[in-house]
Amino acid sequence: MYNFLKIENNGAICTLTINAPKSLNALNSTILNEMNDALDNLPKDCRCLIITGEGEKSFVAGADISEMATLNEQQGYEFGKRGAAVFRKIETLEIPVIAAVNGFALGGGCELAMACDIRICSANAKFGQPEVGLGIIPGFSGTYRLAKLIGMGMAKQLVYTAKVIKSDEALRIGLVNAVYEQADLMAEAMKLAESICANAPVAVAYAKQCINEEYDLAADEAIDFESRMFGKCFVTEDQKNGMAAFLNKGKCEFQGK
Repeated sequence: MYNFLKIENNGAICTLTINAPKSLNALNSTILNEMNDALDNLPKDCRCLIITGEGEKSFVAGADISEMATLNEQQGYEFGKRGAAVFRKIETLEIPVIAAVNGFALGGGCELAMACDIRICSANAKFGQPEVGLGIIPGFSGTYRLAKLIGMGMAKQLVYTAKVIKSDEALRIGLVNAVYEQADLMAEAMKLAESICANAPVAVAYAKQCINEEYDLAADEAIDFESRMFGKCFVTEDQKNGMAAFLNKGKCEFQGK
């Protein structure tokens, strides 16, 4: 169906693999368009999405420089908006998204990982926003998300210096949640996805919405938003069944209703 993506379904878990290993999975317009379509057509029973890259060298080495090299100002704006829109769609999906970073995550690759809810990586992974070394800046929302994830001071240092950091440093500064051996990465991603899928899908979706939307709100607004979303949980079958199972010392198989 796609030229540069592989989609695999494993029960409630879907895996999207960017499959352009000759270019180290660099993002061009075609791949971005395919990702956009794939996100719009995930199976209805998908409760968690894992995004990774083909091969053992690269998650996504960046945006495709050969495509960007001749762009004018308007074309650069449009290319940046295209990538940013796809990544925003990932960020706002109802279901959780895990980035399984299996190698280089530079430029657009780092930005893609940051758009996901949770980032885990292999020991050989490297991260960075090296755009200023090419005469540009991060264009797929990197300046926005990096500061939120690791703080403004560290984000400025990484962007201004174009420094590439290794997995241990990415873990230390909070850019990733965990580091695993390359051979174990996808198994660990699946294990994490399974632990998410064991819980009530509607509640997980509401929790994601709260965390995302409350981040920029004042405290009183954020707390009120959470209270309203908390209240909405009590009209779901999952809440009724989950609490009944708990009170009866049983286990609930959530239906996402």
